[in-house]
Amino acid sequence: MSKIQSIRGMNDILPEQTPLWQYVERIGAQLLASYGYQEIRFPILEQTELFKRSIGEVTDIVEKEMYTFEDRNGDSLTLRPEGTASCVRACEQNGLLFNQTQRLWYTGPMFRHERPQKGRLRQFHQIGVEAFGMSGPDIDAELILLTARLWRALGVIDHVVLELNSIGSAAARANYKAALVVYLQQFFEQLDADSQRRLLTNPLRILDSKDENTRAILINAPSLSDYLDDESKQHFQQLRDLLDGAGVRYMINPALVRGLDYYGKTVFEWTTDKLGAQATVCAGGRYDGLVEQLGGKATPAVGFGMGIERLCLLLEACNAVPTDIVASPQVYIVAVGARAEAQAVILAEKLRDQLPLLKLITHCGGGSFKSQFKKADKSGAQLALILGDQEVESASINIKWLRDEQSEQQTIAQPQLAEFLAAALHSKTQ
Repeated sequence: MSKIQSIRGMNDILPEQTPLWQYVERIGAQLLASYGYQEIRFPILEQTELFKRSIGEVTDIVEKEMYTFEDRNGDSLTLRPEGTASCVRACEQNGLLFNQTQRLWYTGPMFRHERPQKGRLRQFHQIGVEAFGMSGPDIDAELILLTARLWRALGVIDHVVLELNSIGSAAARANYKAALVVYLQQFFEQLDADSQRRLLTNPLRILDSKDENTRAILINAPSLSDYLDDESKQHFQQLRDLLDGAGVRYMINPALVRGLDYYGKTVFEWTTDKLGAQATVCAGGRYDGLVEQLGGKATPAVGFGMGIERLCLLLEACNAVPTDIVASPQVYIVAVGARAEAQAVILAEKLRDQLPLLKLITHCGGGSFKSQFKKADKSGAQLALILGDQEVESASINIKWLRDEQSEQQTIAQPQLAEFLAAALHSKTQ
């Protein structure tokens, strides 16, 4: 019988990988809390209509990438391809937005049926941040400054670049789209297939085409900045002034438009040259019209998302993974013989009661002293506690340091063990 494999593009995260994930998630959560952001959690499954109305029916995500199915009641459901729409739905449904400001964050899996490759999976994980009820450029700046602080905390600030643009109001984009379509129609046969399709459905996406011929055509295309409304220009300049004042470097990228229909005004991406084709490690912008689009009252909003897989890859590529993120046990109990094995279980629980922060492994499954010591050493523990029949009879325990050849093996009474460990392990960390 053949073995069942995981679904292509939906990867296992193995024990040797999870410490780095936990590190990234922990640093992110601590930083967000320091800025006053609160965590929100919402379902993986949503009504399909939520994403059609928010992302846009003619986007690649909705047309080609969503995992959509009918449940037993005949309802069309979709595994969330991104988090913003779900966050807006949750906030609106639970009354978190009306006459309120909210700073929220979430983390979890997202799903898109794309061609799996390094840094791009069908099940991927994101940290998302959303801010509601604030219309000024100051909150845009706060999110960007927050991400810059995260890169510094993770040790990768020198390996990322902030790209910035304004795509203006809906009316300004409509006028620009019309001019862009007129220009590009002259070169229709020379455009790549994706751009030909997008010309009549989502022409702004053509601006970030990777096809060389299309990019050459775009050099002389109308510029979006020439069509911006005065309010968007002012908003963008104020944002730039704030970033300049904070010392955050950035580059203006006129081709940066983002792939989702709900964005307007500020859009930004943090990119890197360390991950090949998957250069974007964080992206976001304003979406002031989305709450109203989904049935709520008009609410200004801005947010971003970052992929955890790519962040982990970036830390590895930059040699920025801390050496101490794998928490090895401090103590490993070795026990040989039925009485000693039973005593070891009881002793371990007493130690956990007395020293709640102690990292302790009790050997299970039997085996000789030699085989157990091999496992104790492989575990990374600092010391081994040794129990045999003699130690059970005398209510004592042998202590052997595994990482310190200068410390001799010694025997103490079991009632004194917790006090000994507290002192000995503390001294080793000084």
